[in-house]
Amino acid sequence: MIRALGLKEVAAFMQAQNKVTAEVFNGDAAFTQVNTDTRSLVAGELFVALRGERFDAHDFIQDAANKNPIALVVEKFFPEIALPQLVVSDCLLALGKIAAFNRELFTGKLIAITGSSGKTTVKAMLASILQEAGSTHATKGNFNNHIGVPLTLLQLNADHQFAVIEMGASGPGEIAYLCELAKPQVSMINNVMPAHIEGFGSIEGVAKAKGEIYQALTAASVAVINIDDRFANGWIAELKTKKSIRVSLQNHVADIFASDIGLNHPTPSGHPFEGGEFSGIRFNLHYQSQELSVTMLAQGEHNVRNALMAAACATAVGVDLQKIQSGLQKFSPVSGRMSRYIGINNTQIIDDSYNANPGSVRAAIDVLSTIPGSVLVLGDLAELGEDTEKLHAELGDYARQKNIQKVFTLGKLSANVSRAFGKGAEHFTDRDSLIEKLKQQASPSTTFLIKGSRSARMDMIVNALCATDSSKNNTHKIMAGECH
Repeated sequence: MIRALGLKEVAAFMQAQNKVTAEVFNGDAAFTQVNTDTRSLVAGELFVALRGERFDAHDFIQDAANKNPIALVVEKFFPEIALPQLVVSDCLLALGKIAAFNRELFTGKLIAITGSSGKTTVKAMLASILQEAGSTHATKGNFNNHIGVPLTLLQLNADHQFAVIEMGASGPGEIAYLCELAKPQVSMINNVMPAHIEGFGSIEGVAKAKGEIYQALTAASVAVINIDDRFANGWIAELKTKKSIRVSLQNHVADIFASDIGLNHPTPSGHPFEGGEFSGIRFNLHYQSQELSVTMLAQGEHNVRNALMAAACATAVGVDLQKIQSGLQKFSPVSGRMSRYIGINNTQIIDDSYNANPGSVRAAIDVLSTIPGSVLVLGDLAELGEDTEKLHAELGDYARQKNIQKVFTLGKLSANVSRAFGKGAEHFTDRDSLIEKLKQQASPSTTFLIKGSRSARMDMIVNALCATDSSKNNTHKIMAGECH
């Protein structure tokens, strides 16, 4: 946190905003750390007792008190506990207000990122760039919702000069709430694709909800806009006279665009993994009549676009092109998002298993189509609404058009992918059978790209294919570490 906060000043902050009622019992207390989980709670932290659909931390309040926190934030007073207590009308809203208080003390630049696909990769790229310019705090893991964002804001400290806050949503109004807490000076929407449709009703509903991130900007703020997105014109119209930086993959009308996209140091065979080393990607970045050569450990045009969006956010907070170049070159792929592994039998594995929507699967297929021996391993895509079967089938058609050699699918919905792909596809209803088939197919000339929604647990497929080879008694490596 920026500095220690007292229960009484936090209560006054909440009361002034008329969103949460708050009253302090058993005396004041100052805190510098906040925790919402009794399992990881340590002495001296402030414990906030959250409620959920399947849990209520108030049921474990004595367990929390036994760990000697500095104080409790609760929705009812516990007279049998002598600790200072901040009694509020809603602990979740109180957590947000405490985070908002810490955010107001932050004097650095805060950038908010959302989008249907690629936002975590953009966050990582941007954090790598900003770290070249100063101390940077960025969202960890998937802490991008109504609990994760407040906890991320509470980790801001006085040394940080930049903050990169990832924002996700499963329904309308959620990003607006997160922006109310974070108050970003720069905001960007990476893209809008069919993802979490069930929570928004339609793709237009997704676009409107993502657009909340721009509505929160002030006149002094900057919107970074992907003008290649089908909804860009609507966002531009809504922004009116607000400042913006426009990004395109290759449209020269944009403020930032790319040219000369290709593999960095192409291998003789054209395979990006030849010799067990990944060749990466290169491109030229154009901004305000300046041109910059960039190389990255990434692949695919979608990652070039991700890099351009990250670069645009960095320019919005005053980072120069040389630091942008250096930061992108130091970027390492995020685990489960186009991570590259050498698996059993020296087979090549592209692990894109963290999550999936139709747009991100198409981008993954585009990458796979450039690699010899291509095999798509796809699990179900969740939350696509009433068009889910059609959207899955379209992915099978797309994989066939892109000359993917084989497709293996797992799950009820992904059967539509195999049917649409036709000859060369095989569907599995259980994970173990699929793993056994992939092990039979594994060879140095084969590349598996593994993807699916988080609920499909395709990471378990990756883990199985990256298992220790008992005949060699060692663990196969990836370019940035070990198989997870």
